[in-house]
Amino acid sequence: MHHVVGVRFKKAGKIYYFSPGELELPKGEWVIVETSRGIEYGKVVIEKKEVGENDVVLPLKQVIRIAEQKDKQIVEENKEAAKEAFEVCIEKIKEHDLDMKLVDVEYTFDRNKVLFYFTADGRIDFRELVKDLAAIFRTRIELRQIGVRDEAKMLGGIGPCGRILCCSSFLGDFEPVSIKMAKDQNLSLNPAKISGLCGRLMCCLKYENDHYESAKQALPDIGKEIKTIEGKGRVIGLNILESIVQVELYDPQRMLEFSLQELIEQGAVPTQATE
Repeated sequence: MHHVVGVRFKKAGKIYYFSPGELELPKGEWVIVETSRGIEYGKVVIEKKEVGENDVVLPLKQVIRIAEQKDKQIVEENKEAAKEAFEVCIEKIKEHDLDMKLVDVEYTFDRNKVLFYFTADGRIDFRELVKDLAAIFRTRIELRQIGVRDEAKMLGGIGPCGRILCCSSFLGDFEPVSIKMAKDQNLSLNPAKISGLCGRLMCCLKYENDHYESAKQALPDIGKEIKTIEGKGRVIGLNILESIVQVELYDPQRMLEFSLQELIEQGAVPTQATE
């Protein structure tokens, strides 16, 4: 077991574990740590706890120190420098006539590296661009191509629900989302209705998916023939959240709704279907 604290470097960024050593680090404390990118400034979002070896990347790096006011000043200066670097890079992209869209620029805390995040439809030969940027900023340059979901996370915005995008406000990692999730939740399959600002399926389709899957297991499949107290029929629709089954009866032909409990009591659905 290892004692760790969880540190986040961006508002909705991924959480990384570090060893607190002898430091007392309450949630919300700002710290200076060493990462693969260099020295960074981050916020403690998970207080000291024990985790197993399988939950951390070894060797575990230690928190260097608690951040001071001067460190916050450095971060603000880096943000201003990043804005200037953004404008410079835009001009250089135009000069080299590169088919790419610059999304964000970020300085590492120690200014050992400048990262330029961009989107593009395919591979971009930016070797000459890197040479120009390295000559101007006289530090290590990294151009990182990102996807449209990462772009939405960085830029932020308002989703179809009227709230700030989940990815830019609290989601640390993107989870796989499939069209099957929309089908299971009886949602419209119109792409405009189930897609986010990034043009991909909305992340929130994942939130209730586990509940829908477990609830659906207790209900009969659409198309299944069942025998109700009103006669034989075929399942034509399901209200998963309310456990309501729509049945089209054969004789006389009509449509009735039954609760799952009613069907179990009638013997139309086996009790084990709810287990």
